Amino acid sequence: MAERFERELMRGSLDLMVLSVLADGSKYGYLIQKRVREASDETVKLQAGTLYPLLHRLEAAGVIKSKWDHSTGRKRKWYELTATGRRRIRDQAAQWDRYVACIQQLLTPALAALPAK
Repeated sequence: MAERFERELMRGSLDLMVLSVLADGSKYGYLIQKRVREASDETVKLQAGTLYPLLHRLEAAGVIKSKWDHSTGRKRKWYELTATGRRRIRDQAAQWDRYVACIQQLLTPALAALPAK
């Protein structure tokens, strides 16, 4: 089983993870949790107590919208990106790429400077 990420590392990336999952179409909560879990190779297990407040916050910010659906015989709330959400994911993805590049630039020489075990 994969080692879990530290909470502080996760805190800044959960919004981007959820928006990324919704980029290819609408999903209800369990499907969002499942996709994040699978994409992270079981490293990120997004609990309902974390996911639903995050979804409500993103909806209040206008980056996602929701609708109830009963067609499967079970009442489910589906979430999808808005135009604002699509812009946000593009902007955050670009910021994330720059951030990762910065960390890699700092880590490469730092790790090379550490003594071998």
